[in-house]
Amino acid sequence: MGGGGVKELTQVRSAVTAALQGAGLTALTAFPAERARAYEGAVAAVAVGTAQGRAMGFCNYLGEARDGKTGALREVYGKQLEGVVTVDIRGRRAADCEAGCEKAAEALLGGLPAGIRPGELCWEALAWERETGMFLRRGRLQCRAFFTAESREDGEEFLDFILKGVMTN
Repeated sequence: MGGGGVKELTQVRSAVTAALQGAGLTALTAFPAERARAYEGAVAAVAVGTAQGRAMGFCNYLGEARDGKTGALREVYGKQLEGVVTVDIRGRRAADCEAGCEKAAEALLGGLPAGIRPGELCWEALAWERETGMFLRRGRLQCRAFFTAESREDGEEFLDFILKGVMTN
């Protein structure tokens, strides 16, 4: 089994961050400890930990699809990553941290794009973090992420893998 590519992990992190923001939580992809107290209420920091890749189909080949605009046939490839998403919820008050945790749990278990299938969600106990002077509750979500890529019209190359269920421009 191969590892997860950086581009794919970045897509998962961005999708989780967007889902948390959509649930009304301030969510960042990196937590600036020196600016932690500048935020009101709870703040979530999202990271994607270890990931393992699995082939889907034969050598990631899933079949052919017709391009909706040109009508041309393109080959479709798939990739599956299994990984752990870490969500650190921080707040000045314990109540802020707990409220943020509730919003995050709802988003992680029911608000992610179709390409991310949530598994087990575990939360550590609420703790005081000396570095930031804030309360911290760390969550870990085991999940599977599904990506697809299509060949170019000439069939020579294929495009980057895109997280399933995420709109692209």
